[in-house]
This record gives sequence, C-alpha cells and structure tokens, in this order.
Amino acid sequence: MSDNERSFNVRQFFAGVTEHTFYTKLGVPNPRLIDYLTELLTRFVNNEVVFRIRGLTGKPLTEVAQMMIEAEARLGNARRDAHQHIGDFILFWSGVYPEALKRMRREDRMDHLINYWAEGKRAYHAASEIQSGYDKPGAELLDELSDKFELCAYGLGEVRREWERRDDAGNGLMLFG
Repeated sequence: MSDNERSFNVRQFFAGVTEHTFYTKLGVPNPRLIDYLTELLTRFVNNEVVFRIRGLTGKPLTEVAQMMIEAEARLGNARRDAHQHIGDFILFWSGVYPEALKRMRREDRMDHLINYWAEGKRAYHAASEIQSGYDKPGAELLDELSDKFELCAYGLGEVRREWERRDDAGNGLMLFG
C-alpha cells in the first residue's frame, strides 16, 4: 500500500468514526467541527506534526509552556499558527490520550502548573483573534473550538474508545503505536 493510499484510508477511518461519534453518540451535527477534528486526528498520526513547533535551536518543543513562549515571540500568521497548534496539541492529548497528561505535568517539567484545558481554550481564542491572510480555518471555527473545548476533548475520547473497540474486533486500523 502506498503512503497516499494509507493516508487516505486513515483519513476515511477517522472521518467515519468521528462523524458517528459526534452525530450519534453526542448529538453534535456540526460538519465543520467534525471535519476539523478528523483532520486533526489524521495530521497527528505523524509524530513530526505533533511536535512541529521548534525553538531557536531547531529542536522540537515538547512542552506547552515552551510553545506558549515561542508563540508570543512570533508575529502575524506564524503567531496564529503557533496558537492554533497549541490548541490542537492540548486538545489531542486531552481527548485522545488523557493518561499522558500526568506525565506531561510532572514536577520536573515546565508544564507542572499549567491548566491544559484553560490553555487550550485560550490558545484557540488567541488564534481566532489574529487576522490572517489565508484564514484557514476561519476565526469563527477557532473561536468555536475554544468555546466547545471540553466537548471536543470528550468526543475525541469517545472516538478513541470506538477505534479501540474496532481494533479489538479486527475491524480497525492500528494507529498511534
């Protein structure tokens, strides 16, 4: 199977599971939000995308506190992109792998005192406030992600449970390790 075919299959799998979860289980018939979450899951299959924000040395930033500092140092579209990525990063980990948050908030890390949900909401809102030359996704959707952060995180957790159920039944895709 080619990389393009695998990418298409992964996206189709996430589209089906995410749509089913949000429409059927959560009663959220919002195609724009569902499409965004599908794309988030599809992009975050690649670890390089998860840790795409880099510091001055070129080393990937792995802590939200580091990303927040980097975002504030950027201007325009780069700042918007950084805030959006912070929102995506926190939403992904909060929803799909909440058990990882404990490790991410160890006392020896900069993220020790960060309230991830509050920062995820703040990051999406900050991104929505920055004028962009390309406006993808639109400010309206980013603001909606901020407002519905908890619902989206819960929904992504349900998406994970559904794909694990399908994996156990032999009808899913082996994802994220």
